[in-house]
Amino acid sequence: MAHEHNSSPMPGVVRNNDPALDIAREHHHEHLHHSARAEAGHASHDNVSYTTGTTRNEPGVIPPADPNDDALHRRHQHERYTAEHDIEKNGGLEYEEKGSLNKGRSSSDPDAEIKDRKPQYVPTWLFYFFKRYWRIISHVVIGALFTGWWIAGLIEHRHDMNWLIPFLLWLCIMLRLLFFYIPITIVTKPMHWVWNNTGRRIVTYVPEKMRIPAGAAITIATIIVGAFASEESQDNTRANRAISLFGLIVFLTCFWATSRNKKKIVWHTVIVGMLVQFIIALFVLRTTAGYDIFTFVSTLCRELLGFANDGVSFLTDDTVPKLPWFFTSVVPPIIFFVSFVQLLYYWGILQWFIGKFAVFFFWTMRVSGAEAVVASASPFIGQGESAMLIRPFVAHLTKAELHQVMTSGFATIAGSVLVAYIGMGINPQALISSCVMSIPASLAISKLRYPEEEETLTAGRVVIPDDEEHKAANALHAFANGAWLGLKIAGMIVTTLLCIIALLHLVDGLLTWWGHYINLDGDYDLTLELILGYVCYPIAFLLGVSRQGQDLLLVGRLIGIKVIANEFVAFSTLQAKDDPLSPYHNLSPRSRLIATYAVCGFGNIGSLGTQIGVLSQISPGRSGDVSRLALSALISGVISTLTSASIAGLIIQDQAQFS
Repeated sequence: MAHEHNSSPMPGVVRNNDPALDIAREHHHEHLHHSARAEAGHASHDNVSYTTGTTRNEPGVIPPADPNDDALHRRHQHERYTAEHDIEKNGGLEYEEKGSLNKGRSSSDPDAEIKDRKPQYVPTWLFYFFKRYWRIISHVVIGALFTGWWIAGLIEHRHDMNWLIPFLLWLCIMLRLLFFYIPITIVTKPMHWVWNNTGRRIVTYVPEKMRIPAGAAITIATIIVGAFASEESQDNTRANRAISLFGLIVFLTCFWATSRNKKKIVWHTVIVGMLVQFIIALFVLRTTAGYDIFTFVSTLCRELLGFANDGVSFLTDDTVPKLPWFFTSVVPPIIFFVSFVQLLYYWGILQWFIGKFAVFFFWTMRVSGAEAVVASASPFIGQGESAMLIRPFVAHLTKAELHQVMTSGFATIAGSVLVAYIGMGINPQALISSCVMSIPASLAISKLRYPEEEETLTAGRVVIPDDEEHKAANALHAFANGAWLGLKIAGMIVTTLLCIIALLHLVDGLLTWWGHYINLDGDYDLTLELILGYVCYPIAFLLGVSRQGQDLLLVGRLIGIKVIANEFVAFSTLQAKDDPLSPYHNLSPRSRLIATYAVCGFGNIGSLGTQIGVLSQISPGRSGDVSRLALSALISGVISTLTSASIAGLIIQDQAQFS
């Protein structure tokens, strides 16, 4: 039958002159809810027809697209559900006839045949193999790559380059890959068996009342032999070493005398802490292997400065990083290093290192898990950030634990400012070894000053909770957050230095003006440095500083400046050695070395406010306890740093190399 205007296959239908029904105005497009299966079997003249041009002046049914619409969401919304779950497409609710074999039929199309689903891609055997064993394959490739690198380096550079560092790197990587498939208990169980059948068995033969005195005697003997057995060199005479040892004894005696509760002191923690501090110093400062390892680490830190300088050169030009300005040579590495640390933290590498350190100090020194975590993290991520690691436990810490948390922050410096000091020209080995040595020292000194009197919540376990609130979405997000955090830290350092140095000079100006009326002028102008030098003069003597010239007075000034201002100002004053007019230009190597260790810590009045602010923000209910313990913790942190200086004066022979 020929199709005409309003033609209909139904007989008796009256013709309609409506232009909307004119065939010339008809067009066809695929229905929104009709798939290819629904259209199959239909002739072209049976398709649904729509009109055009007849409703030109009437509003459309579909609203125009808005720029704020989620076009992608609208485009793919219907793909979220399959056809059998689309009620609108099926024209009503689905049903399934009981006992019917055609389970795919619905009320809208009960007679339609079920078509096969889209053919799925069938992977080859190689794809299956890789999908199943991709982790093993990647680990084998990594192991083979580093093994080849190590062997090639050993063959090509066995005489002209150090072999120990590549070997240790290769060993760490291979052990890590191995322990993905072999439980570490294969190594730890034999170690525990050997310890239980040797060390523990020997201890059982010693009467319980004699164990602490015996441990103390062994520690004292180790320190004496390690300090005095080596030959004398330059001004590192045995007389100077004896003064350093005497100063160490005086520090410990004073803290014992002022202890909160002498009966509660856990002497095991104090003795092991001092012994571990001395052994670390021996390994780093006396052995070739220890020196090479810390030299390698310090070299990596120095190279970080170079990478930051590349960024500065890109933003400015090649001459700017060479300028002797604090703003261009010190600030950029701080920003980059903080960002890099945040990236390591996102990947979990930093937590892994902190966890290993914490487990070591937890089992050897018998401290709580929270104390071990904070003490181990302080040299890596700073005093405020380390406290954030145990944020869920801060509200439940005992007073002794709060004291220890703050002491650990005051006793050492953070990695974020370590590169800044290296950029100023401070010896990297001295800085890094001081940070590590201060970990056991802070635990020992804090437990001597404020022993544990309560039951701790984290006794017997080491836990580093995940920070879900501030967790980055991916590595790029973590790196960007780190850059912003580094900018804030660098800005805080710059502004703090500016204000503190200006304030110190204001105080010096007032003191000098006042001193002129009592004839204190010329070489003896009354300044803050002069006052602090005489106040800290006995401390410099007890550290074993050289007694030649004005070394005792100058080092005493540095210690006082560090406590009143901060370590940045003290290190800046110490590095004025290049200025012939500076009194520190002629400082002896021994005095310069001891001064470097003595001021390498956050123990100053400014950090006191930082610690109180951070812990009070984490747990507002403990702000009163934090404020009451802060001053004692500050003194404990300062003395912990000074004990590292005393031990350095006992051990280091080639002082010029470390100064």
